Amino acid sequence: MKKELKIFDDPRNVKRFLIIFYGCLLALLLVDPFIHKHAEFEWEAVPGFFAAYGFVSCVLLIFIAKLLRWWVKRDEAYYQQ
Repeated sequence: MKKELKIFDDPRNVKRFLIIFYGCLLALLLVDPFIHKHAEFEWEAVPGFFAAYGFVSCVLLIFIAKLLRWWVKRDEAYYQQ
């Protein structure tokens, strides 16, 4: 039986990945103030605006989905005949 290579099974690889990931995020945030943006509105020119907007939007989607779950949720036997 052939063993599959699973790169994220080793905790050291996960730690390396997270260090690279957070390093890239930090680099992008540090470079952001030096990039000229063609903003339609004044708040779009604020450094880090799109990062904050994306984060807040994602968190709101999660909370809205949790609230809608109670409205959309059906009993286990709902589709059985």
